[in-house]
Amino acid sequence: MSQQPMPTLFIGHGSPMNALEDNAHTRAWCRLGEQLPKPRAILAISAHWYTRGTEIAAAEKPATLHDFHGFPPALYECDYPAPGAPDLAREIQELLQPLNVELDDNWGLDHGIWSVLMHMYPQAGIPTLQLSIDATKPAEFHYELGRQLRPLRDRGVLILASGNVVHNLAQVTWGERVAVPAWAENFNALIRDALARGDHRSLIHYQLAGHDARLAVPTPEHFLPLLYVAGASSEKDNVTFPTDGIELGTISMLSVMFARQTATQ
Repeated sequence: MSQQPMPTLFIGHGSPMNALEDNAHTRAWCRLGEQLPKPRAILAISAHWYTRGTEIAAAEKPATLHDFHGFPPALYECDYPAPGAPDLAREIQELLQPLNVELDDNWGLDHGIWSVLMHMYPQAGIPTLQLSIDATKPAEFHYELGRQLRPLRDRGVLILASGNVVHNLAQVTWGERVAVPAWAENFNALIRDALARGDHRSLIHYQLAGHDARLAVPTPEHFLPLLYVAGASSEKDNVTFPTDGIELGTISMLSVMFARQTATQ
């Protein structure tokens, strides 16, 4: 009996404090974990593993990386002891040939991944590994790499990318009532609309949005994970948005799921 391919999912992860918080976004992540088919493994692509060249983590027991500073002690005590997937790492290494993909036995799970997975899969029982983002390559490269990863969906692998469509830390505003600048709203809406219409060229060429794009994406590492998920999608997929909204004025929490059947809102 044929099995539906796994969804592919981009999460706007926001602050590392979401690992500990109960809010609309983290509750949506919990629902995803409850409603999605159980993956054989998770291939994670995070804004926070940004390298020269493409690497894949092959540790049997990936460490929980506390790759941030200045947060409460409770956040540094978080542990997400998911097993690694070294066999899958080698499978992906072969899948991406002729691209040279280096195996990395030391990289664990960074906060862009475990802060989300603590809500989606709190038991930490699903083998999880990360693929790095090559900082030297253009947007088209990352989208095409997502296309090459698409067969993993038929092998029970959840491709989970994590970043933020709008991510401008220099203009973050703290407080209960924060005004969202027009450029942040505009760019977030533009990307959501492009995703809904299947207009992936606008995602790849996001810089054509000009002023809004320059402020929303001052550096590309938080935007590029979205391109992997879009590349791994199919025209047969339904597109849904598990979460949206802009926090602290300039951090988009937009998430998108491509799935053959709508598994959540």
